[in-house]
Amino acid sequence: MKIMVTGGAGFIGSALCHYLVSEAGEEVVNVDALTYASNLRSLDALDGHPAYDFVKADICDATAMADVFKTYQPDAVMHLAAESHVDRSITGAGDFIRTNIVGTYTLLEAARRYWESLPGARQESFRFLQVSTDEVYGSLGPNGLFSETTPYDPSSPYSASKAASDHLALAWRRTYGFPALISNCSNNYGPRQFPEKLIPLVFINALHGKPLPVYGDGSNIRDWLYVEDHARALYLILRAGRLGEKYNVGGRNERTNLQVVHRICDLLDQMRPAARPRREQIRFVTDRPGHDARYAIDASKLENELGWRAQEDFDSGLEKTIAWYLDNEDWWRPLHQKIYGGERLGLMTKAG
Repeated sequence: MKIMVTGGAGFIGSALCHYLVSEAGEEVVNVDALTYASNLRSLDALDGHPAYDFVKADICDATAMADVFKTYQPDAVMHLAAESHVDRSITGAGDFIRTNIVGTYTLLEAARRYWESLPGARQESFRFLQVSTDEVYGSLGPNGLFSETTPYDPSSPYSASKAASDHLALAWRRTYGFPALISNCSNNYGPRQFPEKLIPLVFINALHGKPLPVYGDGSNIRDWLYVEDHARALYLILRAGRLGEKYNVGGRNERTNLQVVHRICDLLDQMRPAARPRREQIRFVTDRPGHDARYAIDASKLENELGWRAQEDFDSGLEKTIAWYLDNEDWWRPLHQKIYGGERLGLMTKAG
């Protein structure tokens, strides 16, 4: 297949591009607007590869999207392009509405027109995978898991915008017969993640002896998924998933935020010893608005129907992740120095 990946210079997108080209043997055209969290250095290994092309373009640009479809004639689309950081959505919701909702609509329409123009066999085999998040489901109590039938109940501007984009994809399926399907994943972690997210942020601060901010009392729970396991799941869903269906992707690795921070500190103490235990750098800070208490994914449908299994548990995946960041300071240091230096995001100020 020739697969169009939107947002392929981002964290999950770059891992997916690597997997598709290097492991799955597919052709990829990566379409990315190169916003602040994108990084073409994450794709250095694919530069010049005959099965990989890059196009700088915004999914909100209908003309640009039509040109990509016309030029590259993809057999499938994997749509990952999105604004994705909850804290930024609290103080800058407009970017999330534009990219995640208007951009998804624009891409869906360009893809639908292209799909309708395809000859019979190619039209029959075309697929559009909307890659989404478990945050659309809202907050869980102490028990239970998100399933594909869990009602949507988003809490933040980010999750609301992703919920809207999921609804658009399903509506295009039901209204136009467009061959869309959806994946909803838990928290991803791994190499090449932009340092505003919890694990790389804590790693960098811990390495430099800075305070490690933990929201509230650190009891919020997330289910953690290693990014390369996610890439394998997405490719499997694209190839074998049923059209119009949703598939939850989770690592079955529930941890409180405080447990995650503790584990990063302990791994760093082992790999790069410091004068004092890094747990002493932890500082509890005011919780963010609308902070969901717990997410946990039931991935049984994906496991039983398509045969996917996560290859990494949280401990093995986190150890690989910390080792990668230690070995690749030339990747993250420019981002930390020039784009995001670790300052608190998502703090609201009173109107007026």
